[in-house]
Amino acid sequence: MSKIKLLLDVVSDIRSLADSLQAVADVMMENEPTETAVPTTAKKEPVPKKSEKPKMKEITLEEVRAKLAEKSQAGLTAEVREIIKKYGGSKLSEIAPENYVDILKDAEVLSNE
Repeated sequence: MSKIKLLLDVVSDIRSLADSLQAVADVMMENEPTETAVPTTAKKEPVPKKSEKPKMKEITLEEVRAKLAEKSQAGLTAEVREIIKKYGGSKLSEIAPENYVDILKDAEVLSNE
């Protein structure tokens, strides 16, 4: 094959690759939620006033589950069940997220005495 024919084949392959990449990008854009779009300017969080309490880190179900599993594996399964019942559930997933901080506090004081 001549060098020109090889170059034309390379150009054709690159165009094909570009078309494939464009198709992938289009599909990814269709599946991306509009709420998580990247902002064009960075927003600064307001500095809390001295009288305002800083927002606490949101506790997740997974964090609570991990802590309770740790206590349960340490032989405190009955106590863990009592904590869950205390907050109105028969299982952890039934507990309201606003109670997670209190559950973690209750779990922290558990010990094998």
